[in-house]
Amino acid sequence: MFGPKRHCVVVVGAQWGDEGKGKIVDVLAERADLVVRYQGGANAGHTVDTGEVEFVLHQIPSGILQGAVCVVGNGVVLDPEQLFAELDALSERGVRTEQKLYVSERAHLTLPYHKLLDRAREKTDKIGTTGRGIGPAYEDKYGRRGIRVGDLRNLERAQEVVRARAAAANQMLGLLPGAGRGEQADPDAHAELLARLAPRLLPLAVDSGRVVWEALERGESVLLEGAQGALLDVDHGTYPFVTSSNTTAGGAAVGVGIGPTAIDAVVGVVKAYTTRVGNGPLPTEAAPEVAERIRDLGGEFGATTGRPRRCGWFDAVVVRYAVRVNGLTGLAVTKLDVLDTFAEIPVGVGYTLDGETVDSMPADVETLGRVQPIYETVPGWRKSLAEVRRLADLPPAARAYVDRLQDLAGAPVKYVSVGTRRDQIIAV
Repeated sequence: MFGPKRHCVVVVGAQWGDEGKGKIVDVLAERADLVVRYQGGANAGHTVDTGEVEFVLHQIPSGILQGAVCVVGNGVVLDPEQLFAELDALSERGVRTEQKLYVSERAHLTLPYHKLLDRAREKTDKIGTTGRGIGPAYEDKYGRRGIRVGDLRNLERAQEVVRARAAAANQMLGLLPGAGRGEQADPDAHAELLARLAPRLLPLAVDSGRVVWEALERGESVLLEGAQGALLDVDHGTYPFVTSSNTTAGGAAVGVGIGPTAIDAVVGVVKAYTTRVGNGPLPTEAAPEVAERIRDLGGEFGATTGRPRRCGWFDAVVVRYAVRVNGLTGLAVTKLDVLDTFAEIPVGVGYTLDGETVDSMPADVETLGRVQPIYETVPGWRKSLAEVRRLADLPPAARAYVDRLQDLAGAPVKYVSVGTRRDQIIAV
């Protein structure tokens, strides 16, 4: 993917998240000089299986495992306590992180009062959040009342702001029926937290846009890593069952601080089937017994929450939409091996709505919830793909399946993953 004219590549999820972005970023990062996370927060869970050990990263870019310099961009709402827990865990497992990880001075902080608000709201407005405080942190950001990493340089001022925000959160908690007794934020404890965080966080603070720009000016390869998926984008996803940031490729430029013309390629990661966590429409959701089979074969449980994922068949309408709103230049198909034992595999090629054919994504969830999928059934290959490393060595039915997904999506397949390990990948 990287080459003479491919210096800046974005990796995005092209479904509802959990597509396997962590593995694809890990593979591409082997040739990247800089890897930058551009949105989301500790609600992400990127799993990387090196073949010897498995890592689950929530905020640190997956490229850290390949030795690349990594940056958490300004578009991320940073949970600093979680960040340091991840750093410490990596160091304990022998991964070098010194002078390998930096954070944007413009990144907003996710603090304990954000998590209290998130959990309280989810009890009554069941969107399906992780309870990690992401939504309330973004609310503070866009309400112009948040605290950024760089604000800790003026610690007394930041402490004054956080005390006020914690007190305001307590007022809100008092109005929410799901808050319950004892769910209160301690303003002084929040101020003390900032004092503890500042000495360790500020040495990591950089201007992420400048770091990326200067790397590109030197001719280095830069990888921009997103979290969640295109159908969870706050503008372009299945609103209101979405996350609180722009997960699509357009958010990459904003989330790291560069112009869109600096981006050379966008890789969309898709599973060979479809999953979703939480509430909201899932048109190609499989029957319960089939969904359970896919879930067991694919280990479809959230890396962050452990929640079981809803499972269904590949939805070409969704992926075509993701190709369009992201400007995808290529696809990475993951978990093809999960379908090894199926004799027949349905593929969602379109929808019907009230007797009419629909070939594009409805904008509202009520309409999307009423569509019926149109399936095309293709033969399975009934053979393990675990040891396949070349496209030519795929069983004919598996190759035909990949080719069909490519044709339906309208973007070329660049990578095919046939297992969880780092080496179980086919470069097309």
